This record gives sequence, structure tokens and C-alpha cells, in this order.
Amino acid sequence: MDVKNLITFIHVAERNSFTKAARALGYSQSTVSFQIKQLESELNAQLFERINHTIALTERGRDVLKYAHQISKLTQELEQGMQAEQEVSGHFRLAVPDSLCDSLLEEGFAEFRSRYPGITLKIIATGTEEMFRLIDHNEADAILTLDNHIYDAEYVIVREEQVGMHFVAASGHPLSGRENVSVRELVQEPFVLTEKGMSYRRLMDERLAAMSLEIRPVLEVGGTRIICALAEQGVGISYLPDYVTAKRVREGKLAYIHVQDFEIEIWKQLLYHKDKWVSPQMESVINYCIQREFGERV
Repeated sequence: MDVKNLITFIHVAERNSFTKAARALGYSQSTVSFQIKQLESELNAQLFERINHTIALTERGRDVLKYAHQISKLTQELEQGMQAEQEVSGHFRLAVPDSLCDSLLEEGFAEFRSRYPGITLKIIATGTEEMFRLIDHNEADAILTLDNHIYDAEYVIVREEQVGMHFVAASGHPLSGRENVSVRELVQEPFVLTEKGMSYRRLMDERLAAMSLEIRPVLEVGGTRIICALAEQGVGISYLPDYVTAKRVREGKLAYIHVQDFEIEIWKQLLYHKDKWVSPQMESVINYCIQREFGERV
């Protein structure tokens, strides 16, 4: 059995498309179709149902996909293990929320780059739902989430920690000096927030919706740095992780607003798919993430 046919099968199954698989692999569509037919002939099983130009895995196809992933993983391990070169090299794709990009890359990445010049890194800034789609389709090698606590046997949790969250405003804002601000009073204020549907913004909106309340921000923007700057200028209140705002609060540029009966559990988690082989370059990037985001020496 040709391993290349199994790899092609994985690409078709993950994309539900011969055309998209061919594009990803750099093959013609006829080549992809031939490889799948050859694999079906060798296994004496129909792997896809083809109805009105759409395809879907058959039950036998789903079984074969599990084995194909295992074989692909072992093949990668064998190829990597047999490489003579000592330098760690390769490409790595990490999906993260916007709010973690600064802390991940501003300090330490130049040193990492100097230590591992053969590693190239792609940072994909996106929401949690898209992160898991990427990791499930092997379009990201690992993800760093900032959301509800996630546990699923399909994923390996490398590190995790709970993250403090606060509403913040410019120092001297009338609400910042009070002990218990009501949520109903808070939502009357202007807000500057991350995009709707993104991690902790989504959880905040869901909590407010359960109270029949809603915030309509004067500005929605991805970068936490610009949000902090605008909050400092008094443009609006925001809702941000403490690791983003703590330094500015200590410097007296921002102040926390203590809101009554409004607590949301947010977790930072570094995960990868259980079927993913941890290559040397993946291990190097994961160790870097552990040091930068969880403050651990590895």
C-alpha cells in the first residue's frame, strides 16, 4: 500500500473535497481521484459516498481514516528520526487569540530566533472555535486558547492556568473608586472592546445576555494595546485580562472597576491534537510558549 495514497485520503477526508485536497497537495484533481480509487481497490472498500458533486466518508472510510492518521504520524516520526542533521528546523503553525500576540512575541522571540534559526513560525490570530477547526484539520500544529476551561480526550493539554479578568477604565473614572458597581449601571457607560464573538468578549456577552443586558461598544478592535491606550484616554471602559492591564494599573494609568456579582472563569490553555507527533521543532516552540505564557523554565 502506497503511503502517499493514505496521505491524499486524509486530505480529501478533512476537506470533504477532491478539488481542495488537490490544491493543498499540488496535484491535479485526476491524480487525487486515481489515488483514492487505487486505495479503495486495495482495501476492497468504498471510502466515500459521492452524491450530487458532494462527498462524505462512509463508515468504512471513517475507520480507515483513524488508521491513516496513525500511519502518517509514524511515517513522520521515522523520517525525522532518520535525518542526519543536528539543527532543529521546520515550520510550525500556532493559533492564538489577538490578546496573547504581544506577550508571546514582544520579549523573548529574538532570543528564540537566534537559538533556532531553522524554525519558521506562523501565528494565526483567531477565535476559539476556528482554532479547534484548524487543529482538527491539521491546519494548525497547536493552539493557545483564552476561553472557558476546555477538556476533551481528543487533545493534549500541555499547560493551563486560570486568568484574572477585570473591567478597566481611565484612572480617576467615577466608577473606579467604588466598591460594588452594579452591572446595570456599568452597561450605560461607553465601551471599547475586542471583536464580538472572540473568547472572553463572547463569554462576557453571554453572561450579560443571561441578565437581559447588552453592551454596544463605541469601538471594536482586535489589539489589546490600542484598547488600553483608548481606555487611558477616557474613550471608554473595557473588559480585559489582568496580564494585559496589570502594569498600567500599577502605574496609575488605568483602574479596575469592581462589579457586583459578575465573575467569569477564563482559562489560558496550550493544547495540541492527541494524534499529532511532537517533532523537535514543535517541542521547541511549545517550550517557548510555556516560558513566555506560563512563566516556567523548561
